[in-house]
Amino acid sequence: MQQPVAIPDPDLKGVRPSLVQLTHVIYGLHAFSVLTGIFGAASIIGAFLIGWPSIIAVILNYMKRSAVAGTWLESHFRWQIRTFWYTFLWVCIAFVLAVSVVGIGFALVVLAGTTGWLIYRVGRGWMALSGVKSMEKANG
Repeated sequence: MQQPVAIPDPDLKGVRPSLVQLTHVIYGLHAFSVLTGIFGAASIIGAFLIGWPSIIAVILNYMKRSAVAGTWLESHFRWQIRTFWYTFLWVCIAFVLAVSVVGIGFALVVLAGTTGWLIYRVGRGWMALSGVKSMEKANG
């Protein structure tokens, strides 16, 4: 009797299903952080940058980055990592604005824009992943 042969899922474009599931989990962790910021006592950005779910997500991104290299999932990992670090950068810029002569008003504008951008990035990335698209194809 022959062993069943695993037929790759054509919808996943040659990527192991476990890596696709991991990428969904990472988007889920980021989304959980955003929701924690919306419904919790923290701000969305604060929950995203210092909350355990997003920190775990970024650690997973870096740990599994080599496993997705050269696949369409690589663009999602890059998207997730950049979302985290650019959010951090904009928070640093807002802090400098808040303590400088420019004032807290400009800092709040930067933080509001960053919050909207963060929600967009998590949602847009997860939607592209659900549609089995790389971020390059989703944006182009």
